[in-house]
Amino acid sequence: MIIFDKLKKLDIVFDSPEVDCPPVFSSGDVVSGRVVLEFSGESKVESLKLHAEGFAKVHWTESRSAGSSTAYTQNYSDEVEYLNRREVLLQADNGEVTVLPAGRHEFPFSFQLPEETLVTSFEGKHGSIRYWVKVKLHRPWATVKKIKKEFTVIEPIDINTPALLAPQAGTKDKMARAWYRNFGQVSVTAKIDRKGYTPGEVIPVFAEFDNSTSRSIVPKAYITQTQTFIARGTMKQKRSVVATLCGDNVGARCRETWHGRAIKIPPVGPSILQCRIIKVEYMLKVCVDVPGTSKLCLELPLVIGTIPLHPFGSRTSSVSSQYSVNLEWLRMAIPEQPEPPPDYSSVVTEEEAGQCNSVVVLQPAEDLSGILERPLMAFVQEFRFRPPPVYSEIDPNPQPINMRPRCMTC
Repeated sequence: MIIFDKLKKLDIVFDSPEVDCPPVFSSGDVVSGRVVLEFSGESKVESLKLHAEGFAKVHWTESRSAGSSTAYTQNYSDEVEYLNRREVLLQADNGEVTVLPAGRHEFPFSFQLPEETLVTSFEGKHGSIRYWVKVKLHRPWATVKKIKKEFTVIEPIDINTPALLAPQAGTKDKMARAWYRNFGQVSVTAKIDRKGYTPGEVIPVFAEFDNSTSRSIVPKAYITQTQTFIARGTMKQKRSVVATLCGDNVGARCRETWHGRAIKIPPVGPSILQCRIIKVEYMLKVCVDVPGTSKLCLELPLVIGTIPLHPFGSRTSSVSSQYSVNLEWLRMAIPEQPEPPPDYSSVVTEEEAGQCNSVVVLQPAEDLSGILERPLMAFVQEFRFRPPPVYSEIDPNPQPINMRPRCMTC
């Protein structure tokens, strides 16, 4: 005898303030929606149960040698639970079945996310941070039907805080050498207005490049992203360049000054700083190739936030309404064939390049709890190994004629 399944539809629909825009949540928010069942005929149901979960998970493997002819694979993995909520949507009190007539049935659900800080949704090469709702439909003499739907959580980072509004500056120099002979020194001094920025903003870079050598140098600036995955006391890192800016040639024994040269932040995901096993960090690198030696790079730390300078709207409003204006960068389309950024190894020193994908011994983490507030919306797709967009190198503050590079011999 052939038994036809009367279940035509099993779906999870989240409540959203915008019809065509998936909802975004943060810690303490209420996640609500409905489970939709549709039957072609009268059906008996034992139970309909919902399970909401959220995990950060990391995993990678490395080959190890145990001798000339022996090798084995070392596994690294860890996980952190952020959400675990269960709810029974339909179940008879006496253990009997519930008879549902043919047609469409909706079962509303609602649960509150933990008040303690959650972590931004993320997809990376060696790990992920995911949140989802899973529903199971139990019926007599039928296989259990399951459906799972993910939702997005974001950790809002407000750049309107003293720590992220503080200017970042530094200076670095290196001697050019060849065959134990010095050919002069190259120095870099750079400054940016603040540490915190949001995607789509332009960072004005103020810098001075002092070339005391007998060769020309080319100054450049890069925004780099470092994904760190931590397990069993070790960490795996993936570094990439997300934006670049190339300056003018600086002649021998000359000096070049940048009066706010612009480098634009592409639509990347926000910094992730509070997860124990996954971190996403950004850096502005101002670099020059020094003749006869390795690259000279000055690093200025960046935090990519979600709440821009002087944001609109109430801080107590919902995530979706609060960021309806500020999250336009989430909808920015990526060109099908964008201009690729330089390889990370070409913008760092030889020592850094050698450590690019190595397992590193963990160091104590900096306490960043004062920077973070409540969570917000994740730009998950930008972490799925998609290329960044074509970068803008238009300088909104072009140098006047009298501010062009000057030679020290003049």
